[in-house]
Amino acid sequence: MQPYPIPGAVISVSEEIKKSRFITQLAPTCGVDAAKAFIHHVREEHPAARHHCWAFIAGPPGDSQQLGFSDDGEPSGTAGKPILAQLMGSGIGEITAVVVRYYGGIKLGTGGLVKAYGSGIQQALKQLIVMYKVPQVEYTLLCDYAQLALVENLLQQSDGRIVHGEYGAAVVLHLALPATGIEAFGNKLRDKSRGNLQLIPISQ
Repeated sequence: MQPYPIPGAVISVSEEIKKSRFITQLAPTCGVDAAKAFIHHVREEHPAARHHCWAFIAGPPGDSQQLGFSDDGEPSGTAGKPILAQLMGSGIGEITAVVVRYYGGIKLGTGGLVKAYGSGIQQALKQLIVMYKVPQVEYTLLCDYAQLALVENLLQQSDGRIVHGEYGAAVVLHLALPATGIEAFGNKLRDKSRGNLQLIPISQ
């Protein structure tokens, strides 16, 4: 649950190899749906291109549950896997890469394709502006209306937020807190409420 690097903005690089034009785009994408939406967006931007090859890591670096790749018509293993290998080697999370190829009439061969698709990603990664994301953990908190201002104040100090609240006879809050600040928040909460308030983990 440590902070991890993510792209700060979309990066695009272009190069010509044996008359084929390769346009590489990297984008921040949190979750598989966002990754697929970006791939679709690039396809719409370049409808005349022969290939739109891609790979993504839609979660934290090394999250094998949120990986994907496609050769999109190139020979198997020559595009999607080399793109994914570069992304995984970068240690960056929540990232999608799409490489658009406008075919120039000269075949590159399997080795040439692997090199071309990997090279575009390498160049784009060198230009990438990186930010750090602190993972969030969700909790439930029960309080009364008189304690609400205290909770909101502590959340503001801790970069936490209320995901949603149920305001009935008592207040039931669904909170998201930075993983690195949970212990400090919990201690402050207990101290300020004299032990009356405590976080209840939400089972994932």
